[in-house]
Amino acid sequence: MALKELTAKEVQEQLESGKELHIIDVREDDEVAQGMIPGAMHIALGNLPIEMHDLDEATPYILVCRSGGRSGRAQEILADEGFDVTNMTGGMLAWEGQTE
Repeated sequence: MALKELTAKEVQEQLESGKELHIIDVREDDEVAQGMIPGAMHIALGNLPIEMHDLDEATPYILVCRSGGRSGRAQEILADEGFDVTNMTGGMLAWEGQTE
């Protein structure tokens, strides 16, 4: 099964067009403190196996980390559990949109 991907630019364009996205940032606390995509949820990768039980399997999620590697691992974990997940390639290093 091919895992879905969006570029940082594609995610930014969807947000700016008013589309409601469900974004999960899987970086560590200190990284997230430097800024995250507005409206994103923070679940550190290490906490994902526990916290994913609070997520809605019917909701598509976009996963974000610093460069795309950890969010790729998170995507595999969640996809194996039946979640609809897309990895934002390039991560926050490629993000040119607003942060909060």
